[in-house]
Amino acid sequence: MELQAVLMAAGGGSRMTDLTYNTPKPMLPVGNKPLIWYPLNLLERVGFEEVIIITTREVQKMMHTVKMKIKMDIVCIKEDEDKGTADALRQYQQKIKTDVLVLSCDLITDVALHEVVDLFRAHDAMLAMLMSKVHDFTETVPGQKGKTKTVEQRDFVGVDQTGKRLLFLANEADLEDGLSIRKSILRKHPRIHIKTGLMDTHLYCLKKAVVDFISERKSFSSIRGDFIPYLVRKQFSRTIASQILKDDADDQSQRKDDSSTNQELPTSSQDKYLLQLARERSCWNDHHGDMSEAYHGGKLRCYVHIVDQGLCYRVNTLAAYIEANRQAPKLIDDPPINSLAVISERCQIGSDTVIGAHCQIADKTSIKRSTIGNTTTIKEKVKIANSIIMHGVTIKDGCNIQSSLICSNAVIGKGADLKYCLVGNGQQIEAGAERTNEVIGPPMEI
Repeated sequence: MELQAVLMAAGGGSRMTDLTYNTPKPMLPVGNKPLIWYPLNLLERVGFEEVIIITTREVQKMMHTVKMKIKMDIVCIKEDEDKGTADALRQYQQKIKTDVLVLSCDLITDVALHEVVDLFRAHDAMLAMLMSKVHDFTETVPGQKGKTKTVEQRDFVGVDQTGKRLLFLANEADLEDGLSIRKSILRKHPRIHIKTGLMDTHLYCLKKAVVDFISERKSFSSIRGDFIPYLVRKQFSRTIASQILKDDADDQSQRKDDSSTNQELPTSSQDKYLLQLARERSCWNDHHGDMSEAYHGGKLRCYVHIVDQGLCYRVNTLAAYIEANRQAPKLIDDPPINSLAVISERCQIGSDTVIGAHCQIADKTSIKRSTIGNTTTIKEKVKIANSIIMHGVTIKDGCNIQSSLICSNAVIGKGADLKYCLVGNGQQIEAGAERTNEVIGPPMEI
């Protein structure tokens, strides 16, 4: 086994609570499939046969609805504990037997995964991560029209001249005293390109020794928030590097012992030895400008693959969720209109519309550029455009729904007119209602 896959699916979706108060984030429908289906499908496509899913009891109970070929080892963390991704990885560290690919359940991408793995293997890196350009979603978010957008704090990402070696990583919030680069880095890399406008996709290749290092240090709660900036910063620290490298050597030795009974395939430790030998006996170098040995002798190395084309973003805001539903058909092989949907011949269904199983759509209805969830019922003379309708919704005669998001099991009364509205799970809209730019959710708790 070259890499184990670990899927993080315990996040609560704190930036999209209007959707997640009744439905766990990993199970939110995107293109009529649960959000968690997309990273699982990504792993399946590139040949992973098993995945460890770290999630909550609530999600675990719903996972029987996610039909995949990949074997899923589902483990749970306590929902009442405030645990980060590093805490979760630490809790199940005993399941990690080799290097790992860690990814988030909210990642939607068509990126070739081998781009990250190749960097990880070719440079014998401790970390290889995936980043993409920050997306400026242009769709108006229901219930948010005219409101000021939250300004996201930027990441400052420093890379070498190849654009691959990750030398510096810090968030704007941590740079109160300005951006400064350590002399130990500049001595080895006098030319550093600082990039902004990048988003961490929360996809990481990590050495097993790194996982062991995290498990021993409970001060790390979040992989992205705490540990990754620390690891990038400590690449040029001999003390930390030697500690992790010692763990890595121990892991390699252990794997060599474990595989001694089966010599049919070369072990990863043998491959590593041959790779090191090739470097020593060749004139190859990873940098220009001096005659220093490859990597300037550094053993702890971090790399990044930056996506500049294709589909790649995290579904962690309402705007991203809306865009994900627009893009989902590109990643799904299923026909846009499910064969089990019952649709009147006297309907107008746009080619850019997705309709789920067991939907019932009556006469003289028009649906354009929208996603209609499973078991949804739409009565006569309804107009729907540029909207997302989740599962089990009932829309009665004569309704007009424009640029809105209707959550599961909602009921929209006869003749209602909704524009730029978000209707929460199970909510009822009275007949003849006219609503614009509203969030219609459960009553607030006092």
